[in-house]
Amino acid sequence: MKTTRSFLTSTLAIAFLGGALGVASVSLSSPQVSVAQMMQTQAPKALSPSLQGKPVVVDIYATWCPGCQTIAPTLSQLKKQYQGKVNFVVLDVSDKNTTKAAEAKAKQLGLTTFFEANKTQTATVAIIDPATGMVVQQFRKNANAGDYAKVIDGEISRMAKK
Repeated sequence: MKTTRSFLTSTLAIAFLGGALGVASVSLSSPQVSVAQMMQTQAPKALSPSLQGKPVVVDIYATWCPGCQTIAPTLSQLKKQYQGKVNFVVLDVSDKNTTKAAEAKAKQLGLTTFFEANKTQTATVAIIDPATGMVVQQFRKNANAGDYAKVIDGEISRMAKK
């Protein structure tokens, strides 16, 4: 009994001292605040008015990327197949100049959060709902046109019902 009381007293003293020094509050509350802040700053928002009404296909591209070269014919085919029904956006990160231009383009179109999260992930293609800014489906190094078509067709159908 005496050992238990001594242990509890020591535990309370350590907790009090830690609290007085701010140690407990920092270690316990900082991660929660950081997660909340991150969710607030990265919450998806509607994309630019110029992209509304059609699914948005965003391609993170670089000339030096082998995966980008592999998926290029598929994306070219999809652009022809869905001309006028889908907005296609290419964000070129081949070098400093093109990356800077891609960053400006992403900002203008409301894709800053997506771009910042994916600019180092070349050969990434995402289908995004322009009304919410939410990524519906994201692919990496996928040259299968059927995979993209399935998601795009679903989004076109969903948007037509609104």
